[in-house]
Amino acid sequence: MAEDDTTAIDVIVVGGGNAGFSAVHAAAERGRRVLLLERGEQNEAGGNSFYTAGATRVPHDGLDDLRPLVQPDDRHDRSIVPPYSIDDFRADLVKVTEGGNDPDLTEVLVHEARPTVEWLASLGLKYRLMYERQAYDRPDGSYLFWGGLHIGNVGGGEGLIADHTRVALAEGAEIRYGQHVVDLVTGDAGEVVGVRLADGTELYAQTVVIASGGFEASPTLREAEMGAGWQNAKVRGTPFNTGELLEAGLRLGAARGGDWTTCHSVQWDAFTAQNESNRELTNRLTRQSYPLGILVNREGARFLDEGADFRNYTYAKYGREILAQPGSVAWQIFDETLRPMLRTEEYDMPGISVETADTLELLAEKIGIPVEPFTRTVTEFNESIDRSVAFDPTVKDGRRAAVQPPKSNWASPLETGPFYAFGVTCGITFTFGGLKTDTHGRVLREDGTEIPGLFACGEALGGLFSKNYPGGSGLTAGMVFGRRAGQLA
Repeated sequence: MAEDDTTAIDVIVVGGGNAGFSAVHAAAERGRRVLLLERGEQNEAGGNSFYTAGATRVPHDGLDDLRPLVQPDDRHDRSIVPPYSIDDFRADLVKVTEGGNDPDLTEVLVHEARPTVEWLASLGLKYRLMYERQAYDRPDGSYLFWGGLHIGNVGGGEGLIADHTRVALAEGAEIRYGQHVVDLVTGDAGEVVGVRLADGTELYAQTVVIASGGFEASPTLREAEMGAGWQNAKVRGTPFNTGELLEAGLRLGAARGGDWTTCHSVQWDAFTAQNESNRELTNRLTRQSYPLGILVNREGARFLDEGADFRNYTYAKYGREILAQPGSVAWQIFDETLRPMLRTEEYDMPGISVETADTLELLAEKIGIPVEPFTRTVTEFNESIDRSVAFDPTVKDGRRAAVQPPKSNWASPLETGPFYAFGVTCGITFTFGGLKTDTHGRVLREDGTEIPGLFACGEALGGLFSKNYPGGSGLTAGMVFGRRAGQLA
């Protein structure tokens, strides 16, 4: 077996996404000698974090409280950013996970989110207000932010990883690309002393931090853990999160943490070529203006409440609803009135999956669904809308369509041609199950004892999310628990 003498290394971090880099920074600050092993080559690196929009959920007291944290923008003086408290964050986690969130991990997350972002900003990561994703411009020229998710990285996920990499190298950390870690190496007492690569090379350190994601890129594990059909989901992010180190941890006796049966999954462009792990289009293959229109399946029927809540609280669970539809596809339907309100970065790219027609009948024919059921669905929807309530996408306006399933907010009649149909399928982002840890990321056995020398963070840490999650809390959790792991590693 090949060996690589890395006795000078204190900490090995496996995985070069947001969580892994946060662990690197925290360990380097303590003077630890850190080696980051990234499975992708340099032009494939960044894990799932590269594919995100960079949205980061943090508590704050409003715009003036955020100004020192975000880049200047001449729109700030025309913007309303409602405060978002620690209690709001906690309540959102409990609500969307239906109580499936670990309370101890939750308390750490909601209290340390803001100081951790401040820490990263002090190191040189850059943040901004997310106008194009989390606010609507109003007729008077002002902007109203909504949904508790207000800041993100400059340059999105690509900017996030570029900033992290620059900072890590300045700290003196070593980054090695193209390193496929497949197992953990243990000492005589069962402590973790290093990692094994696919070519048999072993690398040694005092501590190993698993930051290599979940098992979302493994069709076999998806089907085994989440059920039939999940092997057909499209992988939104990195193709490298295939779960080897989760399995390695389980072989050492680590306990499972969190919900292994559910995941973050979204509405994803169904028919565009190269609609998996696309590093050029990344997050822009999502279709997240669905609360404005309606969704229909191949039978021309609606099947969920598009306006149940702000997008930030429903988008990560609606992918699985589409996976369950015939052929695992659906269409978002809008008319000419709604079309200008759709997110430009997601709906105005060349080559995306969209069909347009002047009538609903022609639209149904173009997308290959039965005309009569489809037009009946739209007619019944239009006629059921309470038009006495004003349409306002910046608040939960209560403008309801009294059909089954109902549309609870933002019901707008589809009656002005041309009409638009955007084909969507299920895009999987990350799995919610991981290794069980304490609140510092130390990996635990079933009996609650820790496996010495082993930490987990990011998507490899299970317990925070189940069924759903509040938008932007994945990156926040990665940085909070990555930092915590690095502070002890």
